[in-house]
Amino acid sequence: MSTVAAQDTMLGAVMAGVEVFDLAQPLTDGMPCSPNHPGFKMALTRRHGDMVRADGGSAASEIIVTGGHVGTHIDALAHVSHNGKMYGGIDCATAQTGGKFTIHGVETIPPMVCRGVLLDIAARHGVPSLPAGYGITAQDLADAAKQADALPTPGSVCLVNTGWSQWWDDPARYLGVRTGVPGVTTEAARWLAAHQVIAAGTDTTAFEQILPGRGHAVLPVHRILLVDHGIHIVEHMRLTDLAQRGIGEFTFVLAPLKMIGATGSPVRPLAIVSRQ
Repeated sequence: MSTVAAQDTMLGAVMAGVEVFDLAQPLTDGMPCSPNHPGFKMALTRRHGDMVRADGGSAASEIIVTGGHVGTHIDALAHVSHNGKMYGGIDCATAQTGGKFTIHGVETIPPMVCRGVLLDIAARHGVPSLPAGYGITAQDLADAAKQADALPTPGSVCLVNTGWSQWWDDPARYLGVRTGVPGVTTEAARWLAAHQVIAAGTDTTAFEQILPGRGHAVLPVHRILLVDHGIHIVEHMRLTDLAQRGIGEFTFVLAPLKMIGATGSPVRPLAIVSRQ
């Protein structure tokens, strides 16, 4: 199909009607945040009435302080290294000079408009959410893909639903420091890599199985995906609506902020499905 024909097809689908699912959690003071990162803070620096123009007009504005891995966000390849090397054998010591990364920064992630699939592992087990600390296996992913009739394909994005979004308003339970958090195991990460996805996302604080009392002591799935295979990770997603509707396949849209040399960026990913 030519580029023009593809554009006409896409425009036709949009004109026929689409439904957009917002996959981002809200950004607000006090929301859950990994202990490895600074929390989110926002405050008004100017309120209406602090300064009033001659014509009666006024403006309000704020200051926002956040880490790149706070709230719904994407990991750049610069985020993780192993034995001093990042993806492609890049030496991290030489790449992180001058207060930013010169290689694999978040600005190198191209905007994503691609096929997305949702593998609902909670539904696969017939529960609203997986137990704390549960390890998602490769077989879990394969079974969920079969159930949804949506196998990840090269160049696609794969989202993994644990049902953990329901605890977002209870930060202690959501972070699961004492109880653990469900997530993919190393064999499941290799399953995703074998399907050549460009990114993988989930509805928990880390794309990992977090065991009770261990916290983020080790993150082997991050190494497998980011360092070994160059696959981006999206965390703190809100997958509730997609899962409740039983949607397994959609058009996925995501664009990180273009922060030069950063290791991650807040994002607002979208899942788009046709109304036809």
